[in-house]
Amino acid sequence: MSIQRILVLGGGAWGTALSQTCARAGRDVTLWEFDAGNAQHLAEKRESRLLPGVRLEDKIAVTRDLDEAANADAILLVVPAQAMRSVLEALSPAIKNGTPLVACAKGIEHGTHKFMTEIVAECAPEAMPAILSGPSFAADVARGLPTAVTIAAADAQIARALAHAFNSDTFRPYHATDVRGVEIGGAAKNVLAIASGIVTGRGLGASASAALTTRGFAELMRFGKAYGARPETLMGLSGLGDLILTCSTPQSRNFSFGVALGRGEPPDSAAHGKLAEGAFTAPVLLEMARAKNVEIPIAEAVAAVLADALTVDEAIESLLTRPLRAE
Repeated sequence: MSIQRILVLGGGAWGTALSQTCARAGRDVTLWEFDAGNAQHLAEKRESRLLPGVRLEDKIAVTRDLDEAANADAILLVVPAQAMRSVLEALSPAIKNGTPLVACAKGIEHGTHKFMTEIVAECAPEAMPAILSGPSFAADVARGLPTAVTIAAADAQIARALAHAFNSDTFRPYHATDVRGVEIGGAAKNVLAIASGIVTGRGLGASASAALTTRGFAELMRFGKAYGARPETLMGLSGLGDLILTCSTPQSRNFSFGVALGRGEPPDSAAHGKLAEGAFTAPVLLEMARAKNVEIPIAEAVAAVLADALTVDEAIESLLTRPLRAE
């Protein structure tokens, strides 16, 4: 299939960055933004408030009109995971049959335990669900720094077409059909990044950070296996690759959130006004793990801290005093 006209829903940092890379790939890009003030700023200043110094590519059009979806060959859904359903319900009437809808959020819906592509399938059954995930920061992508991600769709031809459409000199998408594996890697790593940030914020050292990331990956693998993910997917860009990135740098909002928790800030203020998807995902991940009898002690400790059921020190002690076992 030919993909030339791309609509990006969401004018935040990640949506703007993906608009940039699609434009650099030679596509005709329209960037939709809900907030009128931000849309006007993007259209007039040609710069995101969240990405200072990065000028929007000239071929990116900015709009607040969802009817633009009718003209798109593919749509990138770059909205928070918990807002995905409401955005899709508004968007659905304008979507052409067979249009690929690429979820770019890394999370699981509260209450329903639905992954992002499942929400797409429910709200827009005429569309083709897909997922984009991997080790990538908006600032790096927007500035054209080398980045590799995974794009997955159940239909291998759709996944391949999307990868070719988004590919540029510095943005390399690998295509896959293991949709669930890509989604699980993206969602679970955010929770583990919070844990890694707590270790750093508490000053527990590099050895503890390495141990946590390694054991966290073991949790991701167990959870992924229980929910049908392929091991090779979890060991790839959208699993291990994204985990390494988000567990190692303050550029990660989830890691920074964890650092603040580790330094003693309460959960309701530790985010500093920034979205940390892992805070929403942790309790859902725990519920889903318990439903399949999967042990995820690190994620469980994070969920307990966020719910004020344990202090940070109590959570750390609970992990260090677990019974010894074979690796």
